[in-house]
Amino acid sequence: MAEMGSKGVTAGKIASNVQKKLTRAQEKVLQKLGKADETKDEQFEQCVQNFNKQLTEGTRLQKDLRTYLASVKAMHEASKKLNECLQEVYEPDWPGRDEANKIAENNDLLWMDYHQKLVDQALLTMDTYLGQFPDIKSRIAKRGRKLVDYDSARHHYESLQTAKKKDEAKIAKAEEELIKAQKVFEEMNVDLQEELPSLWNSRVGFYVNTFQSIAGLEENFHKEMSKLNQNLNDVLVSLEKQHGSNTFTVKAQPSDNAPAKGNKSPSPPDGSPAATPEIRVNHEPEPAGGSMPGAALPKSPSQSSLPAVVVETFPATVNGTVEGGSGAGRLDLPPGFMFKVQAQHDYTATDTDELQLKAGDVVLVIPFQNPEEQDEGWLMGVKESDWNQHKELEKCRGVFPENFTERVP
Repeated sequence: MAEMGSKGVTAGKIASNVQKKLTRAQEKVLQKLGKADETKDEQFEQCVQNFNKQLTEGTRLQKDLRTYLASVKAMHEASKKLNECLQEVYEPDWPGRDEANKIAENNDLLWMDYHQKLVDQALLTMDTYLGQFPDIKSRIAKRGRKLVDYDSARHHYESLQTAKKKDEAKIAKAEEELIKAQKVFEEMNVDLQEELPSLWNSRVGFYVNTFQSIAGLEENFHKEMSKLNQNLNDVLVSLEKQHGSNTFTVKAQPSDNAPAKGNKSPSPPDGSPAATPEIRVNHEPEPAGGSMPGAALPKSPSQSSLPAVVVETFPATVNGTVEGGSGAGRLDLPPGFMFKVQAQHDYTATDTDELQLKAGDVVLVIPFQNPEEQDEGWLMGVKESDWNQHKELEKCRGVFPENFTERVP
């Protein structure tokens, strides 16, 4: 019995909601046709316009702040790898090795501290600020529905009053429904009339605090980083002074994949140096007419004894598209294909138009349909796995931060 009663209540509520939707739809149609007047509040409409503008601005700021943080993280990784390279090439018997290692450690800590403070003092504050918008947006929409209910009840009551045959019982019931609808609407309306202007005015203080925090953190970061860079410069100047007048040898690391003579070898994927012949560097003046062993080059009176320089040329590009590339017209690649990139880090999409990336994912980069929509540092593409499976750009394409990826052949 209890179950039957519960089902009856549920069915009654559903029927009531359906009836409300039909009544609202009919009222909106009559208002659009000019057959029923609509309650207007220009001041409130202006508040709603301000609210929508504030939400758009806040959402953009949040997205750009996340892009900035992603760039800071990418720069941290690049700086860390650069310092690791310095530590590898800095030989144990060179002066200042310990100081250089300590500078690298402090550099890493400074980047980590900067990123964390940006998250705590800017991003989390930004998330809290935007967190209040969904509830208010929902209440604005609900107020709109209650206004239609109020107008509908008002028109129904007025039609009964002006009818030739008056039914006092129906008029009384209609009046009761009108008073109830008016009360519900006015309670919501009063609350929003107070909250929306207050929220609109709060944006000034929020923007000031957010950008002051970012500016202050960035200023302090660069100040501390400048000190580390000066210390590293001093260490390297000391190294140069000690070895500046000496002859020393730079020995190549052994490699199993050393290329044949005369062939050019691309940089290895892991960034390690390719095998090179031993180079002897002598800072003392070279005897007149002398040249480096094994590098007999023709000389003119106006030329010094310089080693030959190999210059690699690359295909010309126009708006990011390789001219003469073979991929643009291939049937197994998406229309407009420009080049491939591979994700070096995971990227969590923060919007519906973004790609979700895992480290190792290969993305086929394509041009934006509207170039004006392209934000700096973002590319449009489709994951190779999705393209091979679906062959549908509309479902698979999206934008992603360029600095999370690296070009691949």
